[in-house]
Amino acid sequence: MAYDVMIIGAGPVGSYLATLLARDFNVLVVEQKSSFGEKACTGIIGAESYEKLGLPKKAVLNAFRGAKFYSKIQSFKIERKSPQAYMVDRRVLERELARKAILKGAEYSLSTKFLEFKNGRALLQKHSDVFEVEAKVYIGADGVHSRVAQAIGAKSKGEFLPGFEMEIIGNFDNPDFVEVWVDKELNEDFFFWVAPIDENLARVGTIGRLDSLYKFLKIRMLTDKSAIEFKAGSVGIGVRKPWVRRNVALVGDAALQLKPLTAGGIAYGMFCAHALAYALKEGDLKRYEKICSDIKREISFGLRARKLFKALNQEQMEKIFELLSTKEAREVIEQTADFDEHAKTIKALLKHPRLLAKALKITPMLIRYLL
Repeated sequence: MAYDVMIIGAGPVGSYLATLLARDFNVLVVEQKSSFGEKACTGIIGAESYEKLGLPKKAVLNAFRGAKFYSKIQSFKIERKSPQAYMVDRRVLERELARKAILKGAEYSLSTKFLEFKNGRALLQKHSDVFEVEAKVYIGADGVHSRVAQAIGAKSKGEFLPGFEMEIIGNFDNPDFVEVWVDKELNEDFFFWVAPIDENLARVGTIGRLDSLYKFLKIRMLTDKSAIEFKAGSVGIGVRKPWVRRNVALVGDAALQLKPLTAGGIAYGMFCAHALAYALKEGDLKRYEKICSDIKREISFGLRARKLFKALNQEQMEKIFELLSTKEAREVIEQTADFDEHAKTIKALLKHPRLLAKALKITPMLIRYLL
């Protein structure tokens, strides 16, 4: 049987795309895993994006109305009255999206591995059976190490780093705040996060080296002996192109559509899924990348900001913390902060004359990377 669209990968973005297409196209979704939600993922999505995307409420585990930022010697807090981000149960999210897609007419094939393209068809393997399936359009939504991206010769430029996360029992007195810890002497690649699920359980992790996470647990007075889950994965921070080649397109992590400063990719991938669905319905797949130009600009700015982060030492980070903890800076952040649009907040800070002057004294590299 030939399909209009084959989506390779049934993660949040792949299944979300299936929900957008299933009423208008004959859609097959293939997934290598035998169940949903196995990927290491903190699962924090901006509240505004969550509502815009129409994602299921039943997947929400917790709502955050702010964040606490810690360096080695100081801290500050950003807060609002209403929720700014949601933490989701990824398994529930993926299952609900798949259920919605199937109810609209999509077909799913789990435990099915994409091998390669052969004579215009997808070569698939399910258990010990290898077979071919034809579609008019193929979509790679198969993650950062996308086999579809490899098959079409997409080139990547960036960092590919391991990520580690535990769900740990502990005391988390303010479960409506995420903790962000920056200690470049402990981990020069990334920050550490503590994202409470409730007062006694949190997701704690980092990107970079596993040993740095264990050292952080001691600083945070937590222990891996209280962990009830451990997951490892990888992220790709950079650029992969093209997103479209002939009748094949990439979306989500497969296209490296994630925020360089936090490595979160669910929202960006889903917004790009809307663009891809529109291009497919218009019969012009090449329009997809043009429609995603705002996301591309956001990623580009985020990559420059990440280069700045990597170039700073801990002494400079302490001075930046001191600057960001001022009343002026916190007011700007609280007025403009958007969980899924980091550029807006950073640019608002840089447009403030006094804050910009102080920041340039800390590091003239701002001019090179951000201005």
